[in-house]
Amino acid sequence: MERLANEDGSVVDVNDFAVVERIIRERRTNMLVDRDRPVGSDIIESLCSLVMWAPNHKRTWPWRFAVMTGEGRLRLGEAAALDLIAQGSDDEIKIGKVRRKYARTPVVLVVGSAPDQHPTFHDENRDAVSAGIQNLLLGATALGLASFWSTAPVIDGAHTLELCGFEPATRIIGMIYLGWPTGEGLPGERPEPSITVIDQ
Repeated sequence: MERLANEDGSVVDVNDFAVVERIIRERRTNMLVDRDRPVGSDIIESLCSLVMWAPNHKRTWPWRFAVMTGEGRLRLGEAAALDLIAQGSDDEIKIGKVRRKYARTPVVLVVGSAPDQHPTFHDENRDAVSAGIQNLLLGATALGLASFWSTAPVIDGAHTLELCGFEPATRIIGMIYLGWPTGEGLPGERPEPSITVIDQ
């Protein structure tokens, strides 16, 4: 059994840590997926349930979910394009790309952050949702799914919020592409962490 020594002489069992570490290090951003192989609703529900376990100050439960499959993905693209136009964009190439891009994977999960009248809680809601999305991505990796976390073209676009059934002033924190991989994502590389230690 693998263990690590603590500075007080105790030892820490790291078997569970090793499993978590492996999943974290194996996670890759990957859009190389089988567009025709569905991702089951039970899998999506299980991944959403992982989001709910992220830290959430004041227990505001800010997570909002909308699952886009089939023609729903094209409806999402149309709503996002209308939000770009409403924001003043006249870039026809970009607008056309937005209309089509959500059909690249069999599922797109839209994850929103509910609004709060208190400005600090409003921001903390966003942080909780972001932490939850990381849970989801790690869960997807553990199940063998490919995933890609994308930013919405307009994070509070009225057309997209209405399509998703989210209340006004919700912020869309992630458009999560999910699918079964047909190829490997880019190799994972990270710099060493910069750590400041203050002990007196």
